[in-house]
Amino acid sequence: MEPPPGAAENSKLRHVEKDVLIPQIMRDRAKELCSDKVQAFTKCCKETGFLMVVKCRKENTALKDCLVGYYTDPSFNEECKAEYLKQREEYRATGIKKKRQKITSNV
Repeated sequence: MEPPPGAAENSKLRHVEKDVLIPQIMRDRAKELCSDKVQAFTKCCKETGFLMVVKCRKENTALKDCLVGYYTDPSFNEECKAEYLKQREEYRATGIKKKRQKITSNV
């Protein structure tokens, strides 16, 4: 069975898609998945003020470890790539851009 016309074109990614748009989806999703650590770090920073660099190391390390774990996971990258390709396909079919949902966070 042959792939539909334009299928190869639809799976190719431009430089901006690979280096900007898909990583943005990865960052947004990783922040959602690490939301407990984001909240803990934010709370610590609010409570300690200028001393946050010293006092919030534990929370900062936990947050960084969580985020980096997702950023370096090849299967997570593929999930986000598939999500982007689906959004791009929907946009090309309808001409309506799906609005990205922003996470309310102070980080």
